[in-house]
Amino acid sequence: MTDERTAEANGITATYTETETERILAFERDGGGEGGTAAIAQNLEGYAMLKVRRTRAGDELERYYGFDMALDHAGELLGVSPHELPVPDAADDMGM
Repeated sequence: MTDERTAEANGITATYTETETERILAFERDGGGEGGTAAIAQNLEGYAMLKVRRTRAGDELERYYGFDMALDHAGELLGVSPHELPVPDAADDMGM
């Protein structure tokens, strides 16, 4: 199922959620397991640097100004090209 908060492509599911403090775009590759997840987080206001994590609530691995760079790192964590990562419409403006 795909809507404005979820997207699927190339065996990867992307889910966009918001917490009280963050916007989170989480990826899960089919089969999950180690190396099968990655997440990009940004403050709720949408103006701070993007944080790349292994999981939604995991420790920050790196920060980026640009969404493209954060997607590149997420793709690396998942073992796929960043161009293969689906991005739900609701997350399309992250990092801008």
